Amino acid sequence: MASKHWSELAAAKRAQLSNSIPQEWVLRNLPPKETLTVIDFPEKSGLLTEREIEITHSEVSALLDKLAKGVWSAVEVTTAFGKRAVNCLTELFIDRALKRAAELDEHLKTTGTVVGPLHGLPVSLKDQLSIKGIESTIGYTSYIGKYATKSAVLVDILEAAGAVLYVKTNVPQTLMWGETYNHIFRRTLNPYNRALTPGGSSGGEGALIALRGSPLGVGSDIAGSVRVPAGFNNLYGLRPSQGRVPYAGCVNTLEGQDSVLSVLGPLSSSLSGVKVFLQAVLDQKPWLKDPLVVRKPWNEEEYRLVEHGEGKRMCFAVMWHDEIVLPHPPVVRALEETKKALVAAGHKVIDWKPLKHGELNTALWTIFTTGGAQDFEAALNEFQEPLISEMYPIDGGDVDSITTGIPGHRAMPPGVSAYEAWQVQKRRRDLRQEYLEYWNATVGLTGTGRPVDAIIAPVAHCAPPPHGWNRPPVYSMIWNALDYTALAMPTGLFVDPALDPKKSPHEFLNDADKANYELYDPEVFKGAPIAIQLIGRTLEEEAVLGMAEVVGDALKRHLNLGRS
Repeated sequence: MASKHWSELAAAKRAQLSNSIPQEWVLRNLPPKETLTVIDFPEKSGLLTEREIEITHSEVSALLDKLAKGVWSAVEVTTAFGKRAVNCLTELFIDRALKRAAELDEHLKTTGTVVGPLHGLPVSLKDQLSIKGIESTIGYTSYIGKYATKSAVLVDILEAAGAVLYVKTNVPQTLMWGETYNHIFRRTLNPYNRALTPGGSSGGEGALIALRGSPLGVGSDIAGSVRVPAGFNNLYGLRPSQGRVPYAGCVNTLEGQDSVLSVLGPLSSSLSGVKVFLQAVLDQKPWLKDPLVVRKPWNEEEYRLVEHGEGKRMCFAVMWHDEIVLPHPPVVRALEETKKALVAAGHKVIDWKPLKHGELNTALWTIFTTGGAQDFEAALNEFQEPLISEMYPIDGGDVDSITTGIPGHRAMPPGVSAYEAWQVQKRRRDLRQEYLEYWNATVGLTGTGRPVDAIIAPVAHCAPPPHGWNRPPVYSMIWNALDYTALAMPTGLFVDPALDPKKSPHEFLNDADKANYELYDPEVFKGAPIAIQLIGRTLEEEAVLGMAEVVGDALKRHLNLGRS
C-alpha cells in the first residue's frame, strides 16, 4: 500500500464502500443536483414499502416498544433503516447487522425477553468509534487498511444493551471542522438544502438521522461537533460533561491533549432517543470499563427536576448574543419565540449577559493548537496527503470538491511552549471559577429562590450556512470550555424570508461580526431549520433532558396557538 498515491487509496476506499451496498438498494432515479431539498426523497424513491416508511418515521420509544412486543422484528427494522442510509457513510456492514438482528429476534422468540433496553434498535456511529474488524479512517488516507482489533467501550456497551450497529458516518479531515469534507468520502450535504452544510464534525450523523436513515446515532463533541450538526439538521444532540459517557477505544485527533476532552454524545430526531441512550449506557456502569468515566448512575430525581422546582415554575436566562458575533435574524426569532412560549407556560425568563466569552474561547483555541499542527502533519505525511485549509466548493460549483489556491481561514499556528500552555490552562480554570460564581449570583434575580435553572442560547451564529462558510463555533465551544452540559434542540421553526428579513447594518463588534452580517441572505438560507441550545451545569445531563421536555412542550403549545 505504501507505493500507492493518497488519491488512489481514497478512490479504492470509496469503491469498497460502494460495493458494500446491496445492488437491489442502489437507486437509479436520484434527484438532479439542481434539486436542493431532498428531505422527503426516500419516501418518493420507490425503494421503501409502506411498512418501512412507517418504521423509519417512528420515534425511538415507539420503535423499542414494538420491537419488544415482536410487532416488528429486528431484521425488518434494520433493513428499513439500512435502505435509507445515504451518501454520508464511511462504512456499511449490513450483512453483519442483519445477522445480529436475526440473533436478537431468535432470542426474543425463544425466551420472551429482550436482550437489553436497546433491543433490536439500529444505531449509527460516527467514524471514530472502533468496531472490531472494521476501519476508522476519520478522513485520513493513512488510516485506510487499519482494522480495529478491539471495539470501543461504548460499542461493547451498546451491543450488550441490544443495539444493532450497521453503519459508520462521515467526518471532516482532522475532525476539527464545523463542516464535513475529506479526500476519501468527499462532502456531506444538508438534506434540507444541499447547498448548505450539515455542520461538523459529526456531519455524517446529522445528515443520516435527518433523512431518517438512523433513529439514533453517536457523535463526538470537543467544540460543538454534536450540537452543530444536530441544530443544522433539525435534531436533538447532547453534549454531556466530560467523564459521563465512555470514550475509551475511539480513534481521535489531538490525542494526549486532556485539558478539554472530546466527549461522545447522542443525536436523534426525538428527545426520547437521547434519554434512552443515556439511560442504557449508565445502566451498565461504564465507570468500571473506562477509568475516565465518573461514578454517577442515572438519577431519576434529577430528571424529574427535583432541584429545579419540579419543573413547575422555573427561571430561564436567554443569551441573545455572546458579544463576539451577533446571530442572524432567524436565530433571534427562534430565541424570541422560545421566550414567549416559556412565559406563556408560567416560567420566568431573564437576560443572560455573557461573562468573558472571548477570553474563554481564546483559551480553548490555544489549548487545541498547542501541538495541533504537528498532530495533523503526523497523520498526513505518510502519503503526503494535502491538509484541507478551506471548505468552499470548487470554482464552477462542483460541491463534491474544494476550492484550492486561496488562503486558509484557520491555519494552525505552531503552538506554544509547555509552560505557556500551563498558564492558559490555569487561566481557563480560573475563568470557570468566575463563571460558577457568576451563575450562583443570579439567585437574586430569578424570584425562585434558586439561581437560573438553565441558559437558552443560539447553537450557532446562523442557521446552516453555505458550504465553506461555517466559521469557528463560538456559540458552542464556550460550553466545552466551561464543561457544561448542553443540548441542541429543534424549535419547529425554519428560515422564512418574510419573517426574517436582513436588518440594517449595526455597529460591528469586530471583523468576524461584520463578515457574519454580510453572509446573511434570507433567500439563500430559506427553509433551513433553526435550533436553540439549552445549557445546564456540569454533569447535569438528567436535568437538562428534563428541562428540554419543559421547553419543547411550551414551544409546541405556543406555536400551535400561534397558527390557529
